[in-house]
Amino acid sequence: MIFFQKDEQLENLGNGILEATWATFPTLARNQVALTWIVYDPPVPVNTGGALTPDAFWNHSVRGFTYRGVERIYPASVVKLFYLVAVNEWLEKGMSNNSQELTRALRDMIVDSSNDATSLIVDILSGTTSGPELPTGPFETWKYQRHIVNRYYQSLGWEEMQTINVCQKTWGDGPYGRERAFYGEMLENRNMVTTNAIARLLHSIVGGVAVSSGRSQAMMSLLKRSINPDDLPTDVEEDQVTGFLGSGLTPDAQLWSKAGWTSQVRHDAAYIELPDQRPYILVAFTEGKANAKSREILPFISQRFVEAISSF
Repeated sequence: MIFFQKDEQLENLGNGILEATWATFPTLARNQVALTWIVYDPPVPVNTGGALTPDAFWNHSVRGFTYRGVERIYPASVVKLFYLVAVNEWLEKGMSNNSQELTRALRDMIVDSSNDATSLIVDILSGTTSGPELPTGPFETWKYQRHIVNRYYQSLGWEEMQTINVCQKTWGDGPYGRERAFYGEMLENRNMVTTNAIARLLHSIVGGVAVSSGRSQAMMSLLKRSINPDDLPTDVEEDQVTGFLGSGLTPDAQLWSKAGWTSQVRHDAAYIELPDQRPYILVAFTEGKANAKSREILPFISQRFVEAISSF
């Protein structure tokens, strides 16, 4: 059973936003977008500093809307959210030791979306390293170890996590050696997630129940984004705000997010607070070369959801 309640008001608003998006961006096919929208009605159970126990939080009903929210889609760097939570679980359980390098890598993975930092994080999580191809026996052991993050999420018992695959590093040029072999000949083992799975994971972080209250708050600190253009870096290809959901917000909004992009996809997952409005989670994935290049589609979608939430 999905973690949110479907609602006629949100269905009408969400479907209207999708129709407006397709009318404005004819390159975006109906099977090239997926999204999940979670609205927090009063009393708001999230971003409270962990005021609710996990049982109280998960028993608190929330409303949501989803379109193609169960479709498996390549997540690009949004997958780093899964590694962020997993590392904190490992640290909490004593399965990994903290260090300056781990702290630096976590920050760079989320704040800057560094693929090199993510490589270290995946190595720490799995006890594996990249390198040349391996003989069959050692490679089978290596592959089993690399699936440890998948086993962790499946152990949570969340329906949304049963179809995802989160075992691969993120790359600039692509995988080589044992990493390429691990992808499979037809790339059948690449990372795949759903917008519903991302929304539930972000819901747990914002709710203060991902791993622990303190660790959830530390994760929120890494996810916090400034939407002030003067604060955005100018020396990167993508800053995770421009051309993403943050670009569609009003200047007084607060944003916590993780974006992902390649030549084929442009995604964002965000928790958003607007003054005097209901806070909400919005996860929006788009696919296709033309759509991945567009810096207008996700901001347009975000603007429409700002208008929708302001109409309540």
